[in-house]
Amino acid sequence: MRSTITGLTAGLLAVSSGVAAQAASREAAEGWDSPPACVHINSDWRYTFVTNDCSSAYDVTVVYRDGTNVPCRLASPGDIISFPGYGTQGDKVLGVALCATDGDT
Repeated sequence: MRSTITGLTAGLLAVSSGVAAQAASREAAEGWDSPPACVHINSDWRYTFVTNDCSSAYDVTVVYRDGTNVPCRLASPGDIISFPGYGTQGDKVLGVALCATDGDT
């Protein structure tokens, strides 16, 4: 019984590690960098909210499956910034990405 539980635990860890690695490789392949874990995203059909709980400001945008481009915006510490949601057609919000605002060089 113990060896079965140990085997299942190891299998679940391998699967979860593989999913995280797959997400990271997808982001790299699609050319976008994820912000640190203290930047959170919450999306519904109408709005996507990006919350910066970090102590530093970050320039962020939202990445959509259909390639919709939305402007890069500065998220200062404590900010909650809204972007378009996934819409009535259900376009998938893939995540939040670091970017550069026009004022950055």
